Amino acid sequence: MRGAILYAPGDVRFEERADPKIINATDAVIRTVATCVCGSDLWDYRGINPVEQPTPFGHEYVGIVEEIGDEVKTLQPGQFVIGSFFASDNTCANCRNGYQSNCLHREFVGAEGCQAERLRVPLADGTLVATPQVPDEKSVPSLLACSDVMGTGWYAAVAAEVRPGDTVAVVGDGAVGLCAVIAAKELGAQRIIAMSRHESRQKLAREFGATDIVAERGEEGVARIKELTGGIGADRVLECVGNEQSMQQALHSARPGGNVGFVGVPHDVSIDGTELFYSHVGLRGGPAPVREFLPDLIDRVLSGRINPGKVFDLELPLSEVAEGYKAMDERRAIKTLLRP
Repeated sequence: MRGAILYAPGDVRFEERADPKIINATDAVIRTVATCVCGSDLWDYRGINPVEQPTPFGHEYVGIVEEIGDEVKTLQPGQFVIGSFFASDNTCANCRNGYQSNCLHREFVGAEGCQAERLRVPLADGTLVATPQVPDEKSVPSLLACSDVMGTGWYAAVAAEVRPGDTVAVVGDGAVGLCAVIAAKELGAQRIIAMSRHESRQKLAREFGATDIVAERGEEGVARIKELTGGIGADRVLECVGNEQSMQQALHSARPGGNVGFVGVPHDVSIDGTELFYSHVGLRGGPAPVREFLPDLIDRVLSGRINPGKVFDLELPLSEVAEGYKAMDERRAIKTLLRP
């Protein structure tokens, strides 16, 4: 088969790779129907995370089951499936508590690279969720979004404990931030403030449910949030970037007693413990337990209630994966969908 390999910052190649095989009896092998480039992939692409050797890449996927191991009980070849970037058994104590991304037996599905024609999924019974039937073509982008960005945006809202009637601010206008707007709306937020400086992303945020747009960043952005909330701050803030400025902006935009849900992978982020102590702001985040939310999100997509696939504003053949990275790096695309 062929798939994407990251050799060095800015150097993505589409090359021949070994076909995936069943290694453990709990594995499945799927044929990729669609995959994509994630904003978090750009940390490596830009050299912010070190790339020390050629590395298969990508961690978002939907596909058709081709093979299953002898111990896989809930899946059959021919089923259309969506999975998380972390494989989980879905039975350990952490999984039962709703944190499958901290499964005691977790494996990173992206370790073998999902931007490929086929992939092996460990712990298939606990990781993959099958749709009732093979979905129509128009549903595929939104189902793909559920494998990461929609589930991650949803977790941002859940971690911040968004409740009906809340005022929610979303820091970050990438695919995760835009999906967090969807999540806040679905969980009943009355007012959703999207922080964005890009017209196309502002437009999509409004389509997803944002009621206000704040273009300012840093302390100016905080001041604008305070202005919109009577000087108090937002009830919940969803941090979807992962750098120092975005985290400080999120913490300072929340009201006393409010919560911040942070899902941007932190890079050079530091938090002043004394400041946090006196702010009365709650903070929860981490890698999203996407598997916990998949059944519900899939239902919402298939019923037409949500359409997170709109975050894909560039679609390319998988063979042009390098252009997909470049377009996102240059902010010519929000998110690139790739089809084998």
